[in-house]
Formats: sequence, C-alpha cells, structure tokens
Amino acid sequence: MVKVAVMLANGFEEIEALAPVDIFRRADFQCDMIGLTSIRVEGSHAIKVEADSLFDGDLSQYDLIVLPGGMPGSINLRDDDRLIAELQKAVANGKRVAAICAAPIVLDRAGLLAGRRYTCFPGKEADVASGIHVENNVVVDGPIITSRGAGTSLDFAYKLVDLLGGDGQGLARVMVHKN
Repeated sequence: MVKVAVMLANGFEEIEALAPVDIFRRADFQCDMIGLTSIRVEGSHAIKVEADSLFDGDLSQYDLIVLPGGMPGSINLRDDDRLIAELQKAVANGKRVAAICAAPIVLDRAGLLAGRRYTCFPGKEADVASGIHVENNVVVDGPIITSRGAGTSLDFAYKLVDLLGGDGQGLARVMVHKN
C-alpha cells in the first residue's frame, strides 16, 4: 500500500494540506497527517486540525512526504532540522517529496532544488536560493514535485496520485474537477 505523510506545522495553509489528504484517501492510499510539534495544529486561517500522529523524527516508511505552504507554517517546517534531515534521506532513498505555495523554501534549505525546476507562490521564488523557477501550476522534476498555491491544490494532489501509481485523473473526473 502507498503511504503518504502530510506534514502539519502551525500556520499551514488549510486547503493545501486537507485537499491532498482527501484525494489520497479517496485513492485508497494510507495518508497520515503528522503534526510537526503537536497533535492539535492550527492553520493560517484559524482552522484547528487534529493530526493522526506527532512527528518522531522518522519518515522512512513513507513513499511521499507532502509539505503544505502557508505562513508561518512553511517557515516552521523549514526551521525544523529533523524534518530537513528526513527530506534529504527520503530523496537519497528514491522517495518523493512534494511542496506547494511557500513550502519550496523548505526544499531549498534541504538542498533539494539545486539544478531542478520548481514552482511556488508568485514572488516566493525570491526566498529560494537554488533551483530553476518556472510558472507552471505543477512541476515534476525527478523526485521533487512542486505547485503554486491554494488554487492549484487539487491539480497537485491528482498529479501526486498519478505519480504514485493511482488514478488521479479518474478521481478528477469522478469529483467533477474538470470536464
């Protein structure tokens, strides 16, 4: 079974976390919401979410790690040394890492964007020191997948399902995402 970790830090963008969680679960993937520092996490629009578990420093069992954007959620993810180490290990071990909106700053700190194409929230590329910024809604460059923001959350999630061997486009049709 495909296993996905969606990392939640206080100040995360709710739609960028919860829309993918919903899509992954519809795809019959095991999707765990993991609180970075607590089980009860508050999003950037004051929506409180109860994570499935608390980050214990080990994400090795996951096929994909998803980093929602939002502020200060992305900064909180970026500044966690344990998470940075796990992202580096994941990519080194052939796993995928995905970030949306402002969260590519986390990938940048982890050194995962060097020489890779990525996208992010408009203007946030100024905070990314490496990588090749493009303005597509979703960008796949090897094991790194990025997306622009809240409005691209569903396209991001469907693409991730497809990349993990599911039928994201079938889900998009069933959910009447695009006709």
